[in-house]
Amino acid sequence: MANYWIGVVSRSHIEIGVRGGFMKLNHGKRAPVQRLKAGDGIAVYSPRVAYPDGEPLQAFTAIGKVLTGEVYQVSVSEDFKPYRVDVAFFPCRPAPIRPLIATLSFIKNKKSWGAAFKFGQIKVSREDFAQVSAAMEVDAQAWQTA
Repeated sequence: MANYWIGVVSRSHIEIGVRGGFMKLNHGKRAPVQRLKAGDGIAVYSPRVAYPDGEPLQAFTAIGKVLTGEVYQVSVSEDFKPYRVDVAFFPCRPAPIRPLIATLSFIKNKKSWGAAFKFGQIKVSREDFAQVSAAMEVDAQAWQTA
């Protein structure tokens, strides 16, 4: 049975992941990507265009399905070796979060909604994932069968 997730990643970083077909979370830590299993759905919320001080964005910017769930480490530089998992990303349109806040069940405090994203990864219901997917103009059939 698939799980559904939201990862928090700046738009500039997830654009690299989409091009490369991978996901890294929490600046490349192993534990967050270990939670992702083959067949899981993952959407990306980007609070900013670039990390750490880019222009605010507050939108869902990528969505896909975890492929094998195998975690691997890569060497980006001598002192940065992040962990990744392969993801098949779907074509999508960015979706601002503000119109969705009132109806997303994982956002408990609608006034301080940003707190829901503070840990960088959130397990969400299938219904919430479907809502985000629809806002991004991704047919549910894509993530249910891909």
